[in-house]
Amino acid sequence: MKKRVLAWIVLAVVLSSLEHHTLAAADYDPLKVSTADTEFVDLTVRDDGRGRDIPIRVYLTSGESSSASVPVPVVLFSHGLGGNREGSAYLGKHWAARGYVVVHLQHAGSDESVWMDVPLRQRMDALRQAASIQNYIARVQDVRAVLDQLEKWNATGSGHELKGRLDLNHVGMSGHSFGAVTTQGVSGQAGRMAGNRYTDSRIKAALPMSPSSPADGDVQTAFGKVTLPWMLMTGTDDKAAVGNQTPESRLRVFPALPPGDKYQLVLDKAEHSAFGDRALPGETQKRNPNHHRVILALSTAFWDTYLRENADAKQWLMGEGPRNLMEQGDTWEKK
Repeated sequence: MKKRVLAWIVLAVVLSSLEHHTLAAADYDPLKVSTADTEFVDLTVRDDGRGRDIPIRVYLTSGESSSASVPVPVVLFSHGLGGNREGSAYLGKHWAARGYVVVHLQHAGSDESVWMDVPLRQRMDALRQAASIQNYIARVQDVRAVLDQLEKWNATGSGHELKGRLDLNHVGMSGHSFGAVTTQGVSGQAGRMAGNRYTDSRIKAALPMSPSSPADGDVQTAFGKVTLPWMLMTGTDDKAAVGNQTPESRLRVFPALPPGDKYQLVLDKAEHSAFGDRALPGETQKRNPNHHRVILALSTAFWDTYLRENADAKQWLMGEGPRNLMEQGDTWEKK
């Protein structure tokens, strides 16, 4: 009799715990932001070894750039070909409002300088030339240089805006298009010749938007040994004017990833620019406001899960939370 009573007590405690956790997860909302406004500060990282400047834009909650508080996780973002640190501001603002310090990098040689002063008819050729292996290597080295500098500013930058602000044990990496290629390179993608030489161990989770299959070699070699959590985002019409990537080639990345903390979102009728601020020349689909809503929600839950170790965020991500925000034609996979 005593054993039976004890069993009922244990069961009641377990059920109560599960009910509490379920309610907590139900309350989780990745689109909810603090009432504090966000701001940004523009800085420049100098890589003396390469004689190279890397402009960055850092998003934070208002007042955090000058006030001491608990260090928070950091998310880096790499722009696409021909972009700059000002692009995809909707991401930086939302992630910062969720309590992250967000650092948008600008990559000389594959940024807006490639096309801005070039005659209109020559711009496409200039962009194609900028999508080079040399600029890819420069980009992944930019990521390392920025992380190195953030460590210095965080630790010893007396009076610096970022001193003591950064939790660099929890760093996420994201990017769009050429920025997705950059993200893949620093977070586990292997090359046929170079292995994973560009992987940076300081990065704990990665979110490539418009991912790319390798130009040479096979996808299994490239992605089969990725150990970090990855979330891929693409669209059914996600093709770009530069490069040989198609919506189909972008979808070859996810099946090649090993199981465990891997996700893929495919937005219905989303073109290449769906992950940016505005439509690109030649695109024909009407922009869908719900795309940005889904992108923000899923990316936030991903960062909360793997940079904050938030159990409610993971339960939302693994449950019906994502699908409840998506439209019928959108696809969501996890493994």
